[in-house]
Amino acid sequence: MRDPRRAGPDLMIAESALPSSVDATLDLLAKHGYFAERSLATVVFLSLRMARPLFVEGEAGVGKTEIAKVLSAALGRRLIRLQCYEGLDLASAAYEWNSHAQLIAIRLAEAAGDTDRERLSSDIFAERYLIKRPLLQALEPDVRGPPVLLIDELDRADEAFEAFLLEILGDFQVTIPEFGTVRAAPPPIVIATSNRTREIHDALKRRCLYHWVDYPSAERELAIVRSRVPGISAALSQQVVGFVQALRNRDFYKNPGVAETIDWAMALTELDTRLLTPQIVGDTIGALLKYQDDISRMQDDVVQNLLKEAATDP
Repeated sequence: MRDPRRAGPDLMIAESALPSSVDATLDLLAKHGYFAERSLATVVFLSLRMARPLFVEGEAGVGKTEIAKVLSAALGRRLIRLQCYEGLDLASAAYEWNSHAQLIAIRLAEAAGDTDRERLSSDIFAERYLIKRPLLQALEPDVRGPPVLLIDELDRADEAFEAFLLEILGDFQVTIPEFGTVRAAPPPIVIATSNRTREIHDALKRRCLYHWVDYPSAERELAIVRSRVPGISAALSQQVVGFVQALRNRDFYKNPGVAETIDWAMALTELDTRLLTPQIVGDTIGALLKYQDDISRMQDDVVQNLLKEAATDP
C-alpha cells in the first residue's frame, strides 16, 4: 500500500495541515458546523492520514456531501465536485479532446505543407488540446494542497461508470491512451457518496474506507440546528428537533433528513415562530416533507401526537 508520507516534500507540507488525532478531527469538523459522531470522525481521520478514498452511504439529507464541503473549508483546499447522473461518461467526468481545435491545427499544418503524420499526430494530442474534467482536475497539483474531490451520488450513475473510477480510486491516476498516464502526487482527498438506491460493486468499495451515515441523535441534531440557524430560540429549536425525531419513528415514505430539519427551522424563524402549533405545522410542512403521500398523512391527530412527543426535551 502506498505510504503518503514517503511521496515527497510537497506531501509533507500538505499533511502538516491535517488533524493529528481523532479528537482533533472532531474539533476541526465542529468548528465548521459539522457535529460528527466519533465513529465518523475516526474514519475521516484515517482517510486523511492513510490517503485512502472515503465512501459514505446513508439516506438523503443526512450530511454525506457536507463532509467534503466542510473538509474543503476547514483545510483550505479546493473543492472539486463530480455530480453523478444516469449516462455520465468518461468525457464528462475525466477528460475529452478539443476536437475543433485539433481539426484547425491539422488544416493549418496541411496548408503549410507539413506532411509528417507522426509528428502531427503527436502535436494534436498535446496537453493544450486536452479538456480536463473533474477527475483529471483533481490530480493536478495545487499550492493550497491536494484538493477535495467529491464524487457525489455515485448510485445515480450507470454501473459501467464505476469501472472508470477504479484506476483513480486505487492508484490516483488516469490513463489517456493518446497522451499517457496522469498521476497525482500527492493524491487528492476523495469523498464518494451514495444514497444506496442501488448497490455499489465490491471492486470499488475495496479501494475505499467505508462509513454509513445515519440520522443524528436528538442531541447532535439540536446542536446542528442551533449552529446553522443562530436566530432560533432555545424552546423552538428543542420543539423542532423533538418533532422531527418523533416523525422519523413513524412509517413515512421519506423521512426528513438533517437538511430538511434545518430548512424547516429557518422557515419557522423567518415567520417569527415562537412555538409550534398544529396551524403553523400545517402551513410550513412543505419545508420538511417533500412527498404528497406523506403530507396527506399529517392529519390533526397525527400532528397533535407528534407535538406531544416533541414536548419532551431532546
